[in-house]
Amino acid sequence: MILKQNLRTVLCKPEIFRRLACNQKFSSMTRYKIFVTRSDFPKNSIAMLEGKCEVEIWDHEKNGEISKENLINKVKGVHGIFCCLNEKIDKDVIKAGRDLKVVSTLSVGVDHIDQQALKEANIKLGYTPNVLTEATAELTVALLLATSRRLFEAHTALINGEWKYACSPVWMCGPGLKGSTVGVVGFGRIGQSVAAKLKSFAIYKLLYHNRTELAEGKNLGATYTSLETLLKESDFVVVTCSLNESTKNLFSKEKFDLMKPTAIFINTSRGGVVDQEALYEALKNSKIRAAGLDVMVPEPLPANHKLLSLSNCVVLPHIGSATYQARMSMADLVAKNILAALNGEEMPAEFR
Repeated sequence: MILKQNLRTVLCKPEIFRRLACNQKFSSMTRYKIFVTRSDFPKNSIAMLEGKCEVEIWDHEKNGEISKENLINKVKGVHGIFCCLNEKIDKDVIKAGRDLKVVSTLSVGVDHIDQQALKEANIKLGYTPNVLTEATAELTVALLLATSRRLFEAHTALINGEWKYACSPVWMCGPGLKGSTVGVVGFGRIGQSVAAKLKSFAIYKLLYHNRTELAEGKNLGATYTSLETLLKESDFVVVTCSLNESTKNLFSKEKFDLMKPTAIFINTSRGGVVDQEALYEALKNSKIRAAGLDVMVPEPLPANHKLLSLSNCVVLPHIGSATYQARMSMADLVAKNILAALNGEEMPAEFR
């Protein structure tokens, strides 16, 4: 009798009750099934899930990238999906995943996921903002410099024995950032970080275009302006906006015609914001000087794509967030989003 009373007293303590309730929640999660769409996600992040859920991983190294048909088959009976930009989570996949409670993607962009279909099915969507801001901003600046200073052209020329500096002082010259006007299209976290980094190059003017004017713009000494004015005045146009209905194919022939013939165009947002045929024509016909792209349509870009034939177009394989620190943090956040959603808790980063 005394033992029962003591036990009742202990269990009634709030902190003990909360701990037991928490443990009960997580112990029940072992019945949940998680499907991981590729086998090279960071192991520590997958281990976070394996400790609490039943996890199946698609071995893409052995079986290749997962097809839509295989993805549809694998999501049956699954409660959570751990994915990235490579996989299209469309309405067919979502319909097949009748037990789905959460989709969590290792990306900031979610244009590879049918958001409306998720909402209709009451499935939560997790993503990875903030943790890749600095990595992507660093890559944007690196791509800008590689394009403007013609680093890839110079490297290729050196390998081919075409080093001409001794007899041609303007060989491989490109425009410098000092004294230039830079325009940033899309002034979110990444755009602001890029702007802050570029100011250290002693640029003359920093312009930005965004859906609304931001206090952060004034803090960075940037001037809010229309897209048309930005394109007409900028020596460098840097695109870091999100892809949505208003920005799809935003950079059309008309937009490239507004730019200076000496302008350099950099895109590290999404390939879908650019009409690539219009960009190709602008580069080929010297409507603009050069372009640097880390994103394109489709991805991966075919090796015979005509943009790759241009010496004034630097193309990278979507490596904006490719630092060890950023990718590990992103993968951890994907796993935490899944666990929180399945546990009925607020997700660290839910896309709404």
